[in-house]
Amino acid sequence: YYSTTACPHVAQSSPEKDLRATAADLVVQLSTSLKTKPDVVDFGTVFTDHMLTVEWNANDGWQTPLIRPFGDLSLHPACSALHYAVELFEGLKVYRGDDKRLRLFRPLLNMERMSKSAERACLPAFDQSELLGCIKRLIEIDQDWVPHLGPACLYIRPTFIGTEPSLGVKKPNRALLYVIMCQAGSYFNTELSLWADPKYTRAWKGGTGDCKMGGNYGGTLFAQLEAGSYGCQQVLWLYGEDHQITEGGTMNIFLHWINEDGDEELATPPLDGTILPGVTRQSILDLARKWDEFKVLERYLTMGQLCSALKQQRLKEMFGSGTACRVCHIGSIVYEEKNLQLPNQDKHSLSSRIATELTDIQVSR
Repeated sequence: YYSTTACPHVAQSSPEKDLRATAADLVVQLSTSLKTKPDVVDFGTVFTDHMLTVEWNANDGWQTPLIRPFGDLSLHPACSALHYAVELFEGLKVYRGDDKRLRLFRPLLNMERMSKSAERACLPAFDQSELLGCIKRLIEIDQDWVPHLGPACLYIRPTFIGTEPSLGVKKPNRALLYVIMCQAGSYFNTELSLWADPKYTRAWKGGTGDCKMGGNYGGTLFAQLEAGSYGCQQVLWLYGEDHQITEGGTMNIFLHWINEDGDEELATPPLDGTILPGVTRQSILDLARKWDEFKVLERYLTMGQLCSALKQQRLKEMFGSGTACRVCHIGSIVYEEKNLQLPNQDKHSLSSRIATELTDIQVSR
């Protein structure tokens, strides 16, 4: 589930032979002025003292990886990431265990997803284990930023952008991979209310909904503002004429219910290209299947099915999951001018049990 020791070698996702530098070649430039670490911060607002950068170009391949003081990037005004959204990112966390050791939670899954996103974005292949080795070194240097108490942790944001200095719409010949880190408390402080309206679509089959690209998120802001006008915090994204449930805000969605056949079931939408393959999502499925106490299915879910389950009192709980938001209970949904009140969360709910189990793994209890 987690590791801060040397990882097994993971092959490149394509046969390109352009990786010239490895984690062993890493150059470190330490900051001469360290920041004061605040006690409480909003998610993604306070960053650590250092960052990792690795440049790539089509002629010379990957250059020497560099850890340097956190600071601004210098980009050409015609940079392909700025004009055509040739970019992607990842999100993972490092936890300080009860034994004081630092652990990354299933980082190889993040590296694999990042590799697939890079292929879809026509960005160059990279060696996943070498990148992870560089990230581990960055964590070691800024390890004092990992909180010592409470559920807080350090969030890691690998980012990969095309830096082609041209306005031509084409595969970039230049790219930059960089990693920044920030303190991460609770992403959501209360149970969520969602607004469901099929007039907006987050992703579609054949698109990039299964990749972690910035355009998937920037395009959701307008709908999220409209959700706020209905008193909701996030959007429950629907797809198709039958109003399939896909994701909630930036979260994967789960229903814990008694299904149409009378069986207890944990269900989440399948990975059909419209759903991001979340690491927390996969971990929840792995845990629930290991418990083997109820059915665990990846299946299509519709608002019609959800409304029927509510009416027949078959819904036990609805919750979302993600690296940033962890496991988050959903309390209400505004749908077709109705405010649907979902079952309350309590300490015996499945989401509470899952959250506790995941935390125990992450801090090595």
